[in-house]
This record gives sequence, structure tokens and C-alpha cells, in this order.
Amino acid sequence: MKDKVVIITGASSGIGLALAFKFGSEGAKIVISGRNMENLMLAEKQLKEKNITAISFVGDVASEIDSSLLINRAIKEFGQIDVLICNAGISMRAMFNEVDVEVLKKLMDTNFWGTVYACKFALPWLLKSKGSIVGISSIAGYRGLPARTGYSASKFAMHGFLESLRTEVLKKDVHVLVACPSFTSSNIRNNALIADGSSQGESPLEEGKIMSAETVAEIIYKGVLNRKRDLVMTFQGKMTVFLNKLFPSFMDKMVFKHFAKEKDSPLK
Repeated sequence: MKDKVVIITGASSGIGLALAFKFGSEGAKIVISGRNMENLMLAEKQLKEKNITAISFVGDVASEIDSSLLINRAIKEFGQIDVLICNAGISMRAMFNEVDVEVLKKLMDTNFWGTVYACKFALPWLLKSKGSIVGISSIAGYRGLPARTGYSASKFAMHGFLESLRTEVLKKDVHVLVACPSFTSSNIRNNALIADGSSQGESPLEEGKIMSAETVAEIIYKGVLNRKRDLVMTFQGKMTVFLNKLFPSFMDKMVFKHFAKEKDSPLK
């Protein structure tokens, strides 16, 4: 990774920031983006304190213009792009019959279109470098999850887009990886949208029993080095994907039962 240029969206905290530290510690030049200027500036400062070459760009991945400007900033500063990591994302927790449709649109704009825009503008440069595209997804992209209709829809869409793109560039040596962490220590659940579009605040999960962002970053880094196609990072995730293919009706019941046990679950 020495002197490779890595763009990471949604990188002011959580998995995105952990990825910036990991790739940067291996010699890569880092471009981080996010919407919160204060958090992003702090992240850039922390990276530079570790002698990592890093620049930041304040913008919204859901904006086509911002995505174009992000790629242009990377090219202007470093002249190349070797790895694009589409990490920016938002989640939700609300029953479909109660949720505002604008919440679903917001999830699609960020999780799906944010990936599409970044890939569209970065692809010409990745074709030159024979680089990597990484989509940070979820088991929700393999199996629809209750009270996460918009989130699952956006991740299914991401999977379909990246699979199609992977096939298109198959003979051009561009690597496309879909990485699916388990529940990870980050702000995405605290910032998950509820029915009216506000943030849920407290996560319903037991934070001590989930993966660290650093562990996820390490796995993804190795996946990029080895040009892996897919990464499902836990046994539970792998079993969910496997069983859902074989016994979908059974998994409907099991998934309902699992999420009904969540703290303050909206499932009845």
C-alpha cells in the first residue's frame, strides 16, 4: 500500500476512520470525506499526528456534485486513485407502516446513490491503476431485516450494483469487494433513523458483544490485499446467508424471533 491513494467516505469516525488509520499506517495516502466539518478536521489531525499523509473533504455522498468534487480533490492533490472505499451510510429502525417515506429516500440516497456517484467519478482512475472498489455493506444486503426496510433495500441495491460493475470490469483487472461486517462499534446505530426521521440515540445492542472498528478495518485491509470478492465477517453472518438460501421460510421465523428480542423492539 505504500504511496497508494485511498479514498474513504464517511471517515470521520467508526469503521471509516479505523480504515484510514490502517491503510495509512501501511504507507497509503489517505483522502477522507464526511459531512461534519469539525469531526472531519479532528480525524485529519489525528491521522497526521501518526505521520499519515491525509487530506479531508467536507461533502455529502448523496450529492452528485459533492462526489465529483471529492474525486477531483483527490486527483488534484495526489494525481491517482488506487482504492475507493464506499463506507458512508445510515441505518434505520422503524416499522414500514409507521415510517415516513422520506426516511427511506434518505437511506437510498446515502447508501445506494452515494456508492454509485463515487464509483462513477472514480472509475476512470481505477481503470488506470487497476485498483480496488470496496463497498461496506451488511448482512441486510443478503437478508431483509424487519424494521430496517429502507436499510435492507439500500444494501440489496448496493450489492446488485457492485456485482454488475464487478462483472463489467472483470477483464480490466479492477477489483470489487463487498464487505459485510457484523454489528460494529460505531455511531451508525446511534444515528439510525426512526419513523419520523430523527436519530434513535441509544443503541439497542449490547456494545460489549460486537466487533471493534479496528478489527473490521484489519479484515478489510487483508481483503483488499488479497483481492477478495466478498467478506462476511462472522460465523453468524455466514450462517444467515447460507440458511437463507436453503430455508427462506424458516429464516423468516428465525429473523423475526431474533429481532423481537431487541430492547424496545418495534416488532409485536
